Amino acid sequence: MKVQIEDKEFSCFLEYEKIKKRTRLLGIQLNVDYENRVPVFIGVLNGSFLFMADLMKEVHVTAEMSFIKVSSYMGQDTSSGVVKSVIGLDIDLKGRDVIIVEDIVDTGITLSFLLDVIKKHEPASIAICTLLLKPQSLQHEIEEIAYVGFEIPNEFVVGYGLDYKGLGRNLRDIYRFVPDPTDT
Repeated sequence: MKVQIEDKEFSCFLEYEKIKKRTRLLGIQLNVDYENRVPVFIGVLNGSFLFMADLMKEVHVTAEMSFIKVSSYMGQDTSSGVVKSVIGLDIDLKGRDVIIVEDIVDTGITLSFLLDVIKKHEPASIAICTLLLKPQSLQHEIEEIAYVGFEIPNEFVVGYGLDYKGLGRNLRDIYRFVPDPTDT
């Protein structure tokens, strides 16, 4: 199945049923790892909202949730390398176990910025739970990545919270960009 978003064509890459199964397994692991603890899940907006909603349905330990909005894409299909914090944290993290929930870890620029911000709040621990990880794209080593849904190649993807120019977040499945064969 293919979809057209603006000037780009995308083909189905990960179906929702596969995403749902993997999210359930991540939730089970989080339940085991955070048993008898009260972690704070921090979703990185806008992309993580669908993944975080589905993930939290699988997390059965007592937990708090908050969101932060940061961006380095600025409507492009590759990171601009400039991070801009839009919405800050509104919860006390001192001495708390923090789990950052990301839709995708690509270059790691945004995540490195976010980790620096959160570390200033002196949490007891920080772990990252990401639906997608592009290991070949990472420009920063990020030791806190503990939970990964899928490792994917360095391809541009949309759907299930991920967007292209603000569009496609509502797609149930994840789609990958299909280059135009006439482009050289």
